[in-house]
Amino acid sequence: MYQPLIKFHPHPAIITQVLAIFVVLKISKMFSIAVFASGSGSNAENLVSHFKDSTVGRISLILSNKKDAYVLQRAERLGVPYSTFTYKEFQDPGSILPILERYHIDFILLAGFLLKVPEYLLAKYPERILNIHPALLPKYGGKGMYGEHVHQAVISAKEKQSGITIHVIDQNYDCGKTIYQCVCSVSDDDTADTLAAKIHELERAYPQVAEDYIEKEFSNL
Repeated sequence: MYQPLIKFHPHPAIITQVLAIFVVLKISKMFSIAVFASGSGSNAENLVSHFKDSTVGRISLILSNKKDAYVLQRAERLGVPYSTFTYKEFQDPGSILPILERYHIDFILLAGFLLKVPEYLLAKYPERILNIHPALLPKYGGKGMYGEHVHQAVISAKEKQSGITIHVIDQNYDCGKTIYQCVCSVSDDDTADTLAAKIHELERAYPQVAEDYIEKEFSNL
């Protein structure tokens, strides 16, 4: 005997709840992030602290090209796995990629990292490597322009403003797409040290800018 199809008419409230669950599941996808640093690691620590409470990702790994970098002590104190490598190892995909794959790394954030990123990493992580630079690019960028060298160059040129630039990494030093800039004034009596202190305050924006970029550009993955 023919049996008519049973039509199901869920209550609108049930539909709303189900959709909300799907949204939560989608948002809850957590990206795994690696931080590359060469120095003391103040920005790296800010990143770890920020992403600890993030719904977007976690800092899963800290990597450095210097075995005596203070960032490694920060990593140990913060309970974040860390590893070091030589310049030669950094040029070898067989040395670096297995480490990143072991921690399922989705994104890389550079935080005072002094080596140029090789092509194989750019190919592996297109548009997924960010850097923070202590000047208003395109000014005062390029090879050798880091830390005190940047601040001294800004002061020597009698600039009235400096700041930070957060940008996507490409094959050239400090030339990738800018996603954020913030400005501070440069006084006549500023030194490289006092300007560095101003820039350091601006750098606190890096974690939130990075999180917003990841969430906006890659949340549909």
